[in-house]
Amino acid sequence: MKVILNEHVEQLGERGTTCEVKSGFARNYLIPKGLAYKATIANLARFKQEQRRWEHRETRDKLQAEDAATKFAGIELTFRRRAGEGDALYGSVTSTDIAAALAARGLEVDRRKIELAQHIKRVGTFTAQVHLHREVRVPITLHVEREGEASGT
Repeated sequence: MKVILNEHVEQLGERGTTCEVKSGFARNYLIPKGLAYKATIANLARFKQEQRRWEHRETRDKLQAEDAATKFAGIELTFRRRAGEGDALYGSVTSTDIAAALAARGLEVDRRKIELAQHIKRVGTFTAQVHLHREVRVPITLHVEREGEASGT
């Protein structure tokens, strides 16, 4: 089924792109969530009318994300967890933990916007990316320490 993307869809395309997708994906996901329109002449005209409003909104959202990025710049979070032999954690540090630590500092962010390169299951220093906007990502440093150790900072 041919659809016109109404929003940026990861690994599918940018807003305004016409692409071919499986009909079930379009009917059950893209169209009900407002991410795409069925590619018809009427919907193409509708898309062109809304284009200017979207461009304005996109610019505003990017500027807000860049402003928020300055608040996240240079943040280092420390987590103290129980660890066993070889500095392996009992459990892990998750994006939910990171979002809670950021919220405690007054920086609200959805846990789904936090990307970890790998699962954090060891003591050490790691980096996570906070996706504030499609084009704005901010790295934050995570220090995971053994519970009961004295902090060096």
